[in-house]
Amino acid sequence: MRDIYDQIHELEGIPRLTKHEQFVQGIINAVDNRVVVVGDLLPSVNKLMNELGFARETIMKGYKELIKRGIVESRNRMGFFIASADTGQSLRVALLLYAFDTFQETFYKTFKKHLEPEVHLDLFFHHNNIDILDTIIGNIRGKYGMYVVAPIPNPRTSNILKSIPPNKFLMIDRFEQMEGDFSYVTQEFEQATYKAFCELKDVVTRYDEFVFYYRPSTDTPIEILRSFKRFIKEYGIKGTIQTEYTPGTITSGKVYFTINNTELWAMLKDCIDKNLDLGTDVGILSHNDDMVKEIICGGITTYSTDFRLMAEEAAAFVMSGKPVKKIIPTTLIRRKSL
Repeated sequence: MRDIYDQIHELEGIPRLTKHEQFVQGIINAVDNRVVVVGDLLPSVNKLMNELGFARETIMKGYKELIKRGIVESRNRMGFFIASADTGQSLRVALLLYAFDTFQETFYKTFKKHLEPEVHLDLFFHHNNIDILDTIIGNIRGKYGMYVVAPIPNPRTSNILKSIPPNKFLMIDRFEQMEGDFSYVTQEFEQATYKAFCELKDVVTRYDEFVFYYRPSTDTPIEILRSFKRFIKEYGIKGTIQTEYTPGTITSGKVYFTINNTELWAMLKDCIDKNLDLGTDVGILSHNDDMVKEIICGGITTYSTDFRLMAEEAAAFVMSGKPVKKIIPTTLIRRKSL
């Protein structure tokens, strides 16, 4: 413990170095010189006050900065510990997504691009499994300066996520209600989906049936299902809800709506195999836009939020720390398929 104090004392008298900077750099030097290693307990605030003569606020501010950088972690009622020997990073960020789908890849690449070069970014996936989410948060809690999380619609989610300090937490993609005040950059599903359906009403009603493939056990938002039921009821449209698309079953005279890209590719293949004209014989609507959907088979009609904008807003929160509460708009993009 004596050596840690020595690392801080050695910086005394350096011109224009504040006591806060002296404390932070002293701890960093202690790590770099292997005076302390990952897992070691650091001196308490009271001990540091007595030894250094620094104000409590100065030491707490220093520890907070070291925690934000991911060098130090705070354990409840146990104290401060060395969390990482990577002192070259100014900030460590944990990004927790569903899976590496196309639109989430778009988010990741844009998010990373808009972070400062020295920021260290670690990527995790929970695959819409609440136990995996719980385990990941438990393992990484206290080790990062910022946590950017796509939540799971589950009764346990709030308790899992509220263990992260609100000033270090950002909810992305879908909104899940939690206690207290927290930041979010998300999309909205129910009203946005209903609005997209209404904009397509004239073309949908030209077909005999509107088929929606909804998988309850996946991350497909239930809000979309509610919007589909509302739309077909209010406009007297014949609609069918099925759990999954069976390859080879596509039929002329129907509009098909899927959120699953694997199903979409199977439908398009079947249209080609059966010589069905997309947008005339068969209508197809997809959720979440990407470059492939823009060019394949003359273009697939989608409605989608702007994941690049969502990522830019998320990166801005990480770099500034300023609270944000923003819903990214959803837009209908009409192409040949519907």
